[in-house]
Amino acid sequence: MAILPGVPRRGDEEIKIGRPAPTWMLTYSDLMTQVLIFFVMMFALASAMNEMQLIRLKKKLEAYVTEEQLENYIGLTINEKGLVVSLREKLMFDSGRAEIYEEAKNILKDITSEIVDVPNNTRIEGHTDNVPIGPELKSKFPTNWELSTARATNVTRYLLETLNFPPKRISSAGYGEYQPVADNDTEEHKAMNRRVDIVVQRIGTRLKRPEGVKKIF
Repeated sequence: MAILPGVPRRGDEEIKIGRPAPTWMLTYSDLMTQVLIFFVMMFALASAMNEMQLIRLKKKLEAYVTEEQLENYIGLTINEKGLVVSLREKLMFDSGRAEIYEEAKNILKDITSEIVDVPNNTRIEGHTDNVPIGPELKSKFPTNWELSTARATNVTRYLLETLNFPPKRISSAGYGEYQPVADNDTEEHKAMNRRVDIVVQRIGTRLKRPEGVKKIF
């Protein structure tokens, strides 16, 4: 090891840089770490509990759909949005119309009675296929956006005004033809896309509004 001229040799002495942290700082750091871990665990637990809640709700609605023989009219899935209850057009409306069938109102009542018991926010989404609005309906629904928003609005109003669904927990939007669940290449696939979705959101999440979506409520 080279010794620089004029620099005293320290041998094995310990070199100290700055001042040591006070002892309370170590305790404080440990406490903050434990608090962070606690909140991470609580968030994970809440997410897991909410997921189980959505699964239980889905099973209840599946039993209802089977009992009422509605498998060809109602679909149930859990995805990144939450629990999605898809109500096909043929269950809910005449083609190109937005007035809810009286029989469908009873089904909405049964479904809503299960959904209202969970604290999650709910979003009503209107969807169509990609077939343009016919000339006879253009004056009322210039595009599929207007038709999808009108259907979502009518379902939302029925839940609010007749079924007393909590207003702070519900929203509504029209997606037109831009959120299909199948390619619009066959009549069967088009029928799948003509729907109203009741989305039971996961707690603590907000649905992103894709481009082209018209929010109603």
